[in-house]
Amino acid sequence: MTAPFSRALVRPRWSAYACDACRHSQYLSTSAKLNSGHSKWATIKHDKGKKDAAITKQRAGIAHDIAMATKLGGPDPKMNPRLALAVAAAKKGSVPKGVIEAAINRGMGISPTGAALEPIVVEAIFPHGVAVVIDCHTDNKLRMMHAIRDRIRKNNGSEGSVAYLFQKKGVVVFKKKKESEGDEVLNAALEAGVEDIEEHDDGTVVVLTEPSKTKAAADSILALVDLEIEETDIIYDPNEDTMVTLPDEGAAKELGQFLDQLKEVQGVQGVYFNAKQGELEEGVWAELMSRLHI
Repeated sequence: MTAPFSRALVRPRWSAYACDACRHSQYLSTSAKLNSGHSKWATIKHDKGKKDAAITKQRAGIAHDIAMATKLGGPDPKMNPRLALAVAAAKKGSVPKGVIEAAINRGMGISPTGAALEPIVVEAIFPHGVAVVIDCHTDNKLRMMHAIRDRIRKNNGSEGSVAYLFQKKGVVVFKKKKESEGDEVLNAALEAGVEDIEEHDDGTVVVLTEPSKTKAAADSILALVDLEIEETDIIYDPNEDTMVTLPDEGAAKELGQFLDQLKEVQGVQGVYFNAKQGELEEGVWAELMSRLHI
């Protein structure tokens, strides 16, 4: 799964804690044996919660890969090797058949019911001036808006016009087949007239262009260099001069919590915000970035 594009897209760490019920029970327990048993049960519940969260994250990533493979190469695994590999990975990971089918449908732009998906963009502002744009596809706008608004409110955010803080751009993520292809890719990108290009340590190259020129730029680069397309999309890239700095780890955790809750909403395609790392520790920032994949 391709790493999220850091400029445009951006979990608190699990820590030992006792839930309110566990803390209260310590004062209500009449024997050490009962208290110990409750603590053991609380630990089991907490461990199960972590395991369930990990499974949900894994399935979301696999579903994303299936949808993207379908979008790029069509819904037939026999004619689309990338989709065949993604479906095989899903089956190996015990992903339910319904989730696989829904991801393929999403890649084709239709809902599980067969209805066409409509785009919705939700804008919100959060503490510390963090602006968030949520890109969704749904066959039920009212249901989608209710689900998104509820999560915004629960995380101390409010709806508001913030899209002007971003620029809509086309993005293509390529995978290099050879390390030596770096200069070739750069020259091909310049010839294609792209706006920006970034190389990453994992061998991927991210190209930014005007939304209407996304496919043309990808085709132009592929005609000159033997690359593999990992992903293509339209994103909201934050304006450099209006980005805000997250003040501390607590702020990063709050934002990460909201991102996790968005994973529960079917139809969310992408989340973009205008926050930057600032003086946050690299590990804290990397953890937040890892939660961007919807």
